[in-house]
Amino acid sequence: MSFISIHSLTKSYTKGKTSVTPLENLSLDVPRGEFLALMGPSGSGKTTLLNLIAGIDSPTMGELVVDGRDIAKLSRAELTHWRASHVGYIFQLYHLVPILSAFENVELPLLLGKLSRSQRREKVSAALELVDLVDRAHHRPSELSGGQEQRVAIARAIVHDPNLLVADEPTGDLDRESADAILNLLKTLANDHGKTIVMVTHDPKAAEAAHRTLHLEKGKLIEQGALESATAKSV
Repeated sequence: MSFISIHSLTKSYTKGKTSVTPLENLSLDVPRGEFLALMGPSGSGKTTLLNLIAGIDSPTMGELVVDGRDIAKLSRAELTHWRASHVGYIFQLYHLVPILSAFENVELPLLLGKLSRSQRREKVSAALELVDLVDRAHHRPSELSGGQEQRVAIARAIVHDPNLLVADEPTGDLDRESADAILNLLKTLANDHGKTIVMVTHDPKAAEAAHRTLHLEKGKLIEQGALESATAKSV
């Protein structure tokens, strides 16, 4: 059974007097523990799809099942609770709080729960150890490199042990060496820790790190192999 199962998914909205449909009748299955990369030109619908999978937005029509639950049918309040329990977010801009240490930034999502201080400390320490930043726990973002800031952001995303990670251009603001380190970390989270990861990227090198790459063209999904075949025929 797929971890993510999407059938006949459509997302439409109105922009001024114009109706826009970035995704129409889209279907997709993602196995548990897969690291999936989504590529495509601007306006192809990839970020829209990412937001729908993460429960940030709701589809107009269709079925969107994540880990056995059709989140397309959840109310706003139910979606908020579901996201807090099941989803970790990783973005191009790290969104760290400048006045807080790395430890405190990672701890933020746990403050909304009922964990004791010692339980929070244990979870934060484990997350920082996983991203190899225990020695930077008390450094503020201004004292960290871009790659270290992104690792703090990843630790914050996984500290509550979500089963789904969504990543929107997670290496877009990093140099190649730092980007490769982040991609290796994401692969470890998928391969060794069973996290299902859906990543949007414009970087072919980043996409190579994923188990599978899908391209979106005008809201339609194209497998990497099919894309390469179509490209070869057009040359």
